[in-house]
Amino acid sequence: MASVILSVSGSDRPGLTQALAGAVLAAGGNWLESHLSRLGGLYVGSVLVALEADRLEDLRAAVQAVDAEGLEVRIAPAAAEEAVGAVGAAGEALQLSLVGQDRPGIVRRVSEVLSGLSVNIEAFQTRIGAEPQTGAALFHLEARLRLPAGLSADAVQAALEDISAEIMVDTALTAAA
Repeated sequence: MASVILSVSGSDRPGLTQALAGAVLAAGGNWLESHLSRLGGLYVGSVLVALEADRLEDLRAAVQAVDAEGLEVRIAPAAAEEAVGAVGAAGEALQLSLVGQDRPGIVRRVSEVLSGLSVNIEAFQTRIGAEPQTGAALFHLEARLRLPAGLSADAVQAALEDISAEIMVDTALTAAA
C-alpha cells in the first residue's frame, strides 16, 4: 500500500471536491485525511490518499481529468509511516491560541520563536476577524504544536510571553486533545 498527498488549487466552484473524490475512487484509492478550504478566492488544500502502489499511474490519469476542469492537482509521496510515528512520539502535544490586532510580522515572529525551540508545528490556521466594539481587524492563530523531548510547556509559554508585548498579542497554551 502506498500513501500519497494530493495538493490542489484552482478557482472555487461547486463540484470540485466531488471531482477530486471521483478521481481517487476511480484509481482504487482511499481518501484518508484532508484540509480543503476557500482561500483568497481559490479552492486550495491537500488530501492524503492510500492506494495500491501499482495503481499510482491510474491516479495520475484520473487527476489529469480533474486538471482539465481547472483544478491543478499535484501528487507527492507521503512520508513513511515509521518516520511519521517517530516525529509524533517525540514529546508533548500543545494547542496554541493567539489573538491580537492585525499587523505584519506576527506569523514570522511566532514561528521564529517556535523554531528556535525546535517545536514542530503540526497544524496551523490563521484568520482575520473584526473586533466586536470597534470593528478593527483582529488576527487569530490556532496551532497544534509538538514539543521535542525534554522541552516543557512552561518553557514554550515563557518564550511566547517574552514576545507577546512586542507583537501585541495574547496567547494561550493548553494540552492538545
